Order: sequence, then structure tokens, then C-alpha cells
Amino acid sequence: MNGARTVPSPALAPPPPSLDVPDIPGISAHSSAADIAQGDTPRGAWWRRRRGLIVQWGMLLAAVAALPLFHDQLPDPGALWSAATHAEPLWLIMVVLGEALSMASFARLQRRLLRIGGLRIPVRRAFAITYASNALSTTLPAGPAVSVVYTFRQFRRSGASAQLATAVILAGGVITTTAYTVVGLLALVAEPHARGPALLALAVPFALVLLLVPALRWAPARALLAAPLRRVWRTAMAHRRVAPYAERLHEGLALLRPNRRDLGMLVMLALFNWVFDILALLAAARAVGIDVDPHGVALAYFAAQAAGSLLPLLPGGIGAIESSMAAALVAFGATLTPAAAAVGLYRLVSYWVVVAVGWIAWAGLHEGPRLSAGTKRRLAGAGRALLDGFGAAACLTPYSTFPAGTPAEAPRN
Repeated sequence: MNGARTVPSPALAPPPPSLDVPDIPGISAHSSAADIAQGDTPRGAWWRRRRGLIVQWGMLLAAVAALPLFHDQLPDPGALWSAATHAEPLWLIMVVLGEALSMASFARLQRRLLRIGGLRIPVRRAFAITYASNALSTTLPAGPAVSVVYTFRQFRRSGASAQLATAVILAGGVITTTAYTVVGLLALVAEPHARGPALLALAVPFALVLLLVPALRWAPARALLAAPLRRVWRTAMAHRRVAPYAERLHEGLALLRPNRRDLGMLVMLALFNWVFDILALLAAARAVGIDVDPHGVALAYFAAQAAGSLLPLLPGGIGAIESSMAAALVAFGATLTPAAAAVGLYRLVSYWVVVAVGWIAWAGLHEGPRLSAGTKRRLAGAGRALLDGFGAAACLTPYSTFPAGTPAEAPRN
């Protein structure tokens, strides 16, 4: 996934109707209950809903306006353009393939979780939900929260119960975040200067596993470890506001009973989700002649992820991700102009192209009244063509080899 793309974060349940979510068809109402309770005028309610977007794009415009102040520290535009336009075509194809495989891995992971819970959805629909939720996450204020709500509602429209949809979002977030940590630690292990702290960080959980697995086979030890968890659970269930969410979470997780094969597939897909995105950045670097070691490229990728998370108001981490990624590549031995060209090519595919596909997928999935039937058909056709292309690139076609998915049953509460 690209530097700014966020995995739907674990959530106990979708936000209540009063959450101040941006006004997007299919996601939220025109005004929240908080607006009405506070007696907001239409102008005040409009400002409350859109101030995040205004601040977000205001920061972006301010960053663009400040570029002339750092002109001497930026690469020459002519040299940058020349490096990008003379990139090796084969490596550029690998950039596209890497991004397609990264997105496909996450779509497959969510689809697998739904299947474990008893619901089969078509691969194309899983792709569309993944691309659309990513576009919402990386282009809107409070994007990750909006993305979680959108994903939840799309799972519900596909036939998932509220419990299953919540459990899939929660489990998907935990699995991908864990895989992200593992890949990051492995990249640190490969770097000689960071190997010691990384090995220590890996040794602690490994030692805990070695101690806990044998201990859990002994009934008194299991009871001792389970007692604190039971107390926390009883405390949560005793709270009238927490109890409904805790009960829904418990019911949802009870639906996910993966076997060993499922667990292996989930782990593999979560790792592929990050590895293929890093390989896309590596291919972009090779395309412009940068010969940085793969672990150096991986560390540049994680440095950019950290920079993007520190400035969440910037849409998609624009500016923060590019600058930190290019600086990290320079620190590992690349020169500035090729590094900037590599980052630009990578972000062109991993952010702009993926976001464009995501908004087309969103329009194809949208069931609201704001689009005419003809427009929806044309957008859905374009979305299917793009998703078919990305699916073929990800070696996931033909779709007919997979079960077509069970008919969407009425949403269950």
C-alpha cells in the first residue's frame, strides 16, 4: 500500500449517527444530531462539516506556496523531468504490478475473513470496496474513520451481519498492523547499524511465545492467565454504554474461526500487502538508476509512513511523504534528483492512480440518488474495466474460477 494509505483501524463498532463525518453520499446524513442539539444555523452546520476539508487543503496550498522559499534546496525541474522520462519501461511495469498486487492482497485478506465468517462475495466487489475505501481514507478529513464506516456499510450491503462486518474490520486491522511491524523489524535487522535493537525487539515477543505456549497446556496456568481477562470482560459488560458494543464484538469474533490453512493465508496476504508496496518503490528506484539495497528502500518507505502519520491533516500525506522518502533514499546513497524522480514515479502510481481508481469504484458502488442511471452504468463499466485490469495484473483473473458469491441477504442487526 502506498505511503499514505491506511488500513481501516480496529474499531469496536461503527460510529453512532451523531458522529460528525464529512457529507458524502452513502456515508452520512446532511447534518448530525449534534448540530441539531446545539441549534446550529445552516451556515454553522455547513462550516462544522467542512472545516476539516478547508483546513486540510489550506495546509496543502500553504506548503505549495512555501516551495519558492526552498528553491535552492530542491532538485532542478529540468533534470527531474529528464530522469523521470528516461526511466526504464520494464521497471515502471513492475511498479504498477507491485501496487496491483499490494491492493489485491488486502482485498483478498478481507474477502477471506468474510468467507471464514460464512459470507462469500465476488472478487470484483472485494476489489471495488478496497479501492473505494482507500480513496476515502487518503483524500478526506478524518479519512480513516470515514473509510471504516464506508467499509462497514458495504459489507452490510453485501450480506454481512453487523457483528461479522465489525469483526472483519477489527481482525483485518490487527493482522495488517502486526504484519507491518514484522516487515519493519525485518528491514531493521537487515541494516547493520540497527540490527541490535531490532533483534532485541524481536526477541522479547519470541521469548514470551516460547514461555506461554507450554504454560497454556497446563490447566492452572491457563486459569491464572485467563482470570484478569475475565475481570476486564465482566467490568465492560457491567457498563451500560460499553456492554452493547462489547457484546457485538464478542459475537462477531465468535463468527471467525479460522483453521490452520486460513491462518496461513491471512498471514501471507497481510505480509504481501506491505512487501509488494515496498517492491513497487524499489522498482521505481531501479527505473531511474538508483542502486540502493532493498533494506534501505524498505527503511525509506517506513520513514515516509512515519512522516505521513505525523502530519495527518495533509491529504494523503502529500509533501511530507515525498520529502521524507527522497531524503531517506539520499541518506542511503542516492543522489537527490534521481531520488526525487523515483519517489515521484512511485507516488504517481501508488497514490494518484490508485486514488483515481478508488473514486471510480466508489461511484460504481454508490447507490444514492445523486447519479443518473446512465452515469452510474458508465462509471460502473469503467470501474469494472479498471478492476479487471488490476486483477489481471495481480494474477487474480479469470474471476470465473472463483465462487460467484452468495446472494446478499437482508442485513441482520
